[in-house]
Order: sequence, then C-alpha cells, then structure tokens
Amino acid sequence: MVSGWVEKPILDVLKPNGIKIGPFGSQLKKEILLSDGQYRVYGQENVYEHDFSLGDRYLSREHFNRLNSCEIVPGDFVMSTMGTIGKCAIVPTSIQRGIMDSHLIRLRIDERKLNPNYLLQLFSDQYHYLSDQTARLAVGGIMDGLSVGIVSNLNVVYPESLEEQNKIVDILSDVDSLIMDLQKLIQKKKNIRQGAMQMLVTGKQRLSGFEGEWKVTTLDQLCRIITKQTGFDYSAEIKPSLVTSPQIGTIPFIQNKDFESFDINYNTDFYIPYDIAEKYPKILLNEVCLLISISGRIGNVAIFDNKKTAFAGGAVGIAKLYNPELASWCMLYLSCKDGQDQIFSNEKVGAQHNLTVADVRKLEIKMPENNEREAIISVVRDMNDEISHLEEKLSKYQKIKQGMMEVLLSGKVRLV
Repeated sequence: MVSGWVEKPILDVLKPNGIKIGPFGSQLKKEILLSDGQYRVYGQENVYEHDFSLGDRYLSREHFNRLNSCEIVPGDFVMSTMGTIGKCAIVPTSIQRGIMDSHLIRLRIDERKLNPNYLLQLFSDQYHYLSDQTARLAVGGIMDGLSVGIVSNLNVVYPESLEEQNKIVDILSDVDSLIMDLQKLIQKKKNIRQGAMQMLVTGKQRLSGFEGEWKVTTLDQLCRIITKQTGFDYSAEIKPSLVTSPQIGTIPFIQNKDFESFDINYNTDFYIPYDIAEKYPKILLNEVCLLISISGRIGNVAIFDNKKTAFAGGAVGIAKLYNPELASWCMLYLSCKDGQDQIFSNEKVGAQHNLTVADVRKLEIKMPENNEREAIISVVRDMNDEISHLEEKLSKYQKIKQGMMEVLLSGKVRLV
C-alpha cells in the first residue's frame, strides 16, 4: 500500500447503523402502491439511469411512516442488489421524499473519512475493484445478488487525505462530463437519423430531382430464401470463448441481442465450430443478407455484411436476397416506423413475443427507382458515418478514463 493510503472494511467508513436493505416484498405489496402521491418508491432503474425522477410507484403517508426506516435522503449511497448487481448512485438533493425497494441497499458514509463520490468512482462498473471483490465473495460460484452480509464484507481502498480524494473525484468527474455530453450528442444524432429515415424511406419527403410512384413488393419476392434455425440442438456445440482470443476453427454465434439496425456485435458471447456450422448452409452466414429478430426482442433488423463468417441463433430470421445490394434498402425500410409497425402487427404473444417465417415473408417493402434509392441510402450512410465517428470518440474517452482510474484509484499516480 502506498504511503497515505489504506484499505479497510467498508463498515469502517460508514456511520453507525449505516447499511440497510429495502423492505422485503411482503412489506411492499402491490396492493399498497399508488400511481401518484407524496411519497415515492425508488428502485434499480433510478440507479441504472442516475435519474431519481423515473418511476410511478407511490405510498400513502400511513405506509411511508410504517416503512420509513428504508427512506433514502440526499447524499445516501445506493447499490443495486439484483439484475446488474453493484450499480451505484448518490441520491441527489432534488429527490422527492420516499423509500427504496428491496432491490437496493443504502449506505450512509461518514464524510469525515470518505467522499461518497470517491466511492462512486471506486465501485464504478468501469473499474474492477468491486467486481473483483464480489467474485471472491461468491466463492467460485455465480453471484445472483447482493445482500447486506456481502456488502458488509467489502473493503475500500482510499487515500486518508480528503484533499486527495476530492482531487481524484474532480478529475474523474470532468471526464465523466465529457463522456455524458458525447453520449447525449450521439443520441440526438440517432434521433435525427431516425426522423430523416422515416420521412425519406417511406417517400413522405422526396429528395430534390426525384418524382414518380414507388412500387410495393414483399420481402418474399425479393429473396431466394427466408429461413431460421430449426432442428438443431446447438447447446452442446457453442463454445464460450474469450472475445480477444476465440478458439481456432470457431465462428461467432450471432443471437438477436447482438444486433440492432446498423450494427452487429461480432464479439459475441459464444462461438461455434465451423465444421459443425457448415453442415447447415441455409443458416450459415457467409454472404450479405438481412437479419431479423423473430423471437423475444422482435423488431431488430440488421445487415450481415459478410466481413466474416458467422452462424445465426434460433431467434434470428435470415433473408438471403436475389440482389444483395437491396439488403441496405430493406434494412432501412424495416427499421423505420412503417416497417416496425408491420413487424409488430404480426407478433404472436405467448411465453415470448414471436414472428413466424411466414410473417417475415409477407412483410411489404416500398421501393423507389434505383437512383433515388441509392441517393437516400447515401444520405443515411453519411449520418451513420457521423455517428460512428462520435462513437469512436466516445470509446476513446472511455478507455482514457479507465486508464486514469487504474492509476488514480490505486495511488500509482498521486495528486498531492
């Protein structure tokens, strides 16, 4: 440990009785919740988004008074216990009075010893300190949630000087502000792109110099095959693999969670041996084609660009076109509101939301002439390029921050 730094049990930096979990479900039953009121119930979504204005669960004064030992107040440090465990936030000054639910743990920090914002950085999911400890406390198993007992056994490493803590917080918070501003700009650009797509891809707004009627066709008429994975028990064949070094002879196993309109995540969770995948040529992804989510999270559409060979999971519909150059247009059309409305009008709701291959085949596509189609694709591509540039910049800032955390939160670089 570097001079002036300590690593102590978290209980040493808390006020007396400074740790508390929200009320059990039996104390916070649905029937006592109101849709509006003076006292709110806060949960994980508030911590995930760092936004304590979200949510529509309220309590009467009577029920709040009964559960007020679980109240959270400005300055409290709260952690999520389920789902994405370990997400943290500090309760803001503007909070409406209320309690936390059973999926949050409240810490009240002795600010004479530790700046809560320092702990927010130390326990951030951008840094490994908290995850390293929870992995150790899981004793080789998979931790499915945090408890007061687990949190009570966490350690905290920090400089004893509040001045040094504050300087670390100031520097990392400045980078956080840059990252947050860039994330907001990216979302704004994506909203603009979506609005432009809706107008241009449906013909509601025409580019200068183009006129004439658009024809309507079905995806089935444009494709030589529309299919999905069936009759294949892949559970024994897919291989969990490190993204940085997948096993030789394996290819990415693309699931519907791995793609949205303009991106496919090839650094997926699983890989499948190529010699197994090639036995199923209809669902082997080795040419430009259209991917459509047909189970669970329906509505996702993407182009498989054939930059690398891959294999599709069972929740992915695959459309292989006669003319692969039309894949870009089909993706744009099915991603806009008119296309999404068609997709969701065909969904079957059971244990999961589903589309059939027959549903996909009958999806209608409005098609302008080639020159207008290419001009619209070019406009959207320019917007995509701008967004991609901003996302690359965001990734760079995030890596810079991670590097700064490595040296500042370990005392390798000192600020006093």
